[in-house]
Amino acid sequence: MREVLDLVEVTVIDNNVEHALRILKKKMQREGIYKDMKIHRHFEKPSEKKARKRIDSLRRARKLTRKRYERTGY
Repeated sequence: MREVLDLVEVTVIDNNVEHALRILKKKMQREGIYKDMKIHRHFEKPSEKKARKRIDSLRRARKLTRKRYERTGY
């Protein structure tokens, strides 16, 4: 199966590279590229991968529950 990659693109206006870098970093943060790079920095054993996915799932569930409680009150 082939993955489709969405490229992050930033244009530099008036040779303002620092501003373009700041925008690029924000876009990469939103896309989750930094998190992915951190995960793939070294080999992850299947058991570690399973544990990480379970923890991420619990974190997402807690966040959804907290948001639902804030909205509805129960």
